Amino acid sequence: MAELRLTGRVASAGFAAGPLAVLLSPSSGRRSSGNPVAEAQALHRAIAAALSELSDLAADSEGDGAEILAFQIAMLEDNTLAEPAFAMIAAGASADQGWREALDEEIGGYEAADDEHFKARTSDLKDIRDRVLAVLFGSTTEPGPPAGAIIVGEDMTPSRFLATDWSCGGGIALTRGSASGHVATLARARGIPMIVGLPLDLGGVAGRREAFIDGETATLCIDPAPETRKHFDARAKAADRAADAWRAFETRPAVTADGIAITVCVNIADPAEIERLDPASCDGIGLVRTEFLFTSGGGLPDEETQYRAYRRLAEWAGGNPVIIRTLDAGADKPIAGLTLEHEANPFLGLRGIRLSLHKPDPFRTQLRALCRAAAHGRVEVMLPMVTLPSELDRARGYLDEAVSSLQTAGIACRRPELGIMVEVPAAALTVESFDAAFFSIGSNDLTQYVMAAARDSEAVAALNDPSHPAVQRLIAEVAAHGARAGKKVSLCGDAGGEPKFIEALLKAGLRALSVSPAALGRTKEAIARVRLPPGAPDD
Repeated sequence: MAELRLTGRVASAGFAAGPLAVLLSPSSGRRSSGNPVAEAQALHRAIAAALSELSDLAADSEGDGAEILAFQIAMLEDNTLAEPAFAMIAAGASADQGWREALDEEIGGYEAADDEHFKARTSDLKDIRDRVLAVLFGSTTEPGPPAGAIIVGEDMTPSRFLATDWSCGGGIALTRGSASGHVATLARARGIPMIVGLPLDLGGVAGRREAFIDGETATLCIDPAPETRKHFDARAKAADRAADAWRAFETRPAVTADGIAITVCVNIADPAEIERLDPASCDGIGLVRTEFLFTSGGGLPDEETQYRAYRRLAEWAGGNPVIIRTLDAGADKPIAGLTLEHEANPFLGLRGIRLSLHKPDPFRTQLRALCRAAAHGRVEVMLPMVTLPSELDRARGYLDEAVSSLQTAGIACRRPELGIMVEVPAAALTVESFDAAFFSIGSNDLTQYVMAAARDSEAVAALNDPSHPAVQRLIAEVAAHGARAGKKVSLCGDAGGEPKFIEALLKAGLRALSVSPAALGRTKEAIARVRLPPGAPDD
């Protein structure tokens, strides 16, 4: 067949080639309506079976995948989600009809929301809807796509992504989908090329055999011509050579072209990530996202569970710093039983340190666990979403209380240094008023708040630019304050792992970056190409 070439939007960069696999839409059939009692029992059983499937999948997942599945489990366990379906069944609807209509109405509400956070959750609701329907219809699990396949479809649910074997590569090309949705996040974390928004007629790909994705140009090519294949292979090999060059830098110290040493740490979202990471490849852990402990199901984690997790990280670092961020719940990280539901604007609501101070009992438990872990390494504690000095002062009071209670009980502990995230413009503009031990710039949130552009909104993606002069000015002011006060300033947002931003960040005065483990090599390679102007700090 003739070559078919289409362009969409990049959700995850990279190159992939392989057999074409079409992702089928879920069944839209109907069961025969029966006795309301029997239909209600059938839905109860289907929900229980779906919960069991999700729990099994969550047990084999980690990081973002585990968080997404934990959220789906929490939603499905909430009886209010299914109440409209059971009401319709009592009125004579079949189990599948009631469930589909109830979930479709809920999904429509999320899709119509102005807030991008709620829109992003539609994929979770669709995932839940289709999984329960599959049980009701007695659908057998579809055979997985062939190894290394390019999967095309209208959309892909998070659980479908997590259930797919990506060990042989592969890629995703969707007619809908979102570059800021859960599947895109998962794809980027695993290095799976993904394109969304393709003008592709899925019914017209029958009989097509192979495809490739050029994730740099957002191109999907089906049944490529020989010359096209040759061009693609050349671009893919060039990308592989660049990746090889980055890997050569992974275990080297980070030094600029003119000999200035830069501290490069890693961001960790799940302790399992350190199993694949050589401690010699970094200068410690610059950010531990503790949400992984609070989204794994089973309620809020107790002190002992947290202590063991934090101690493991401290011992792995072998004397290098481990900066652990207290719970940053809220906004796009809801936690059942803790965060508020249906806030009008959750990114500007009760999140981070605001929530911890509003509901201090989980905060106290976390601080006790952190103080105990600090006895086993260089643990430092960082507060998220700090806006006012009084928030830091109140948090310091809770930290002092935790140390005192542990010492009184004769439990080994150490008081860790207490720093803050600088991600709210008000904190960046008045940084000198915060008596913090250190500062870490969260470029993701700082950028979205400075630019008034949601970081998960494709419509304003061009505005969400950490290289904008307004954002760079605030970064430079925070870095300058740290230099004057003799306090450590680092950056732990995504910008630190993007080569195109690194020169500007270093010229703004930063000398410490914390990046994802996958970005270590490319970050150090980009640093090695930077030559700082005369008179720069450490020159």
